[in-house]
Amino acid sequence: MIIPVYNEEACLASVLNDVKNSNLNTDVLVVNDGSTDNTSEIAKQAGVKVLNIPFNMGYGWAIQTGFRFATESGYDFVITMDGDGQHDPSFAKNLIEAMEREGADVVVGSRFLEGTYKMGIARRIGVWLFSAIARFYTGIKFTDPTSGFQLLKRRVFSYLSKGDNYPLDYPDVNIIMALYKMRFKVVEAPVKMFEKSKGKSMHSGLGPLIYIVRMFLAIIMVFLRKEE
Repeated sequence: MIIPVYNEEACLASVLNDVKNSNLNTDVLVVNDGSTDNTSEIAKQAGVKVLNIPFNMGYGWAIQTGFRFATESGYDFVITMDGDGQHDPSFAKNLIEAMEREGADVVVGSRFLEGTYKMGIARRIGVWLFSAIARFYTGIKFTDPTSGFQLLKRRVFSYLSKGDNYPLDYPDVNIIMALYKMRFKVVEAPVKMFEKSKGKSMHSGLGPLIYIVRMFLAIIMVFLRKEE
């Protein structure tokens, strides 16, 4: 399991404890993206593997660093999960079951397939827009294309670990589209998520607007990029 973190000292201990109690039987890698608080120390005290990036490079960089570690270490599967307490690790079993059932290469955890999840109007509009774009491009309905709670097979994360195959700022619906373009099978499975209660979210203030603009630019790059 790869958990990217940046200044998550308020949440990380609880997240790692939840992972431990979820009976996943998985190794855990915390990728510390240049945190300036005690995030790294908390992860080390929990007894998990920690990779420290000297400077804050962004979510995508941290995830790709984890993919490289998993590739070099010979892992066959990787779960990605946020370190801010939004993802419930006990629902990783849904991702595993969906991968086995569907023969998928990637399973994206959706907070909308079952139950309700409250979010601001700007974020909801963004999710709706990107869902529509993903469906237009792939012909498949994705209800939560911005979810970072995912299960990936080795041939996928090893591909994403290379060069510019993984965006370093906002890897969301653009990744789903890029993987579809590379003929990987991507499906969704229901998971439970919580609103972030501590720390600063990128979806506050002008965050949603900036995110939407940058994501549209990333989507355009998927259209323009030639298949390898």
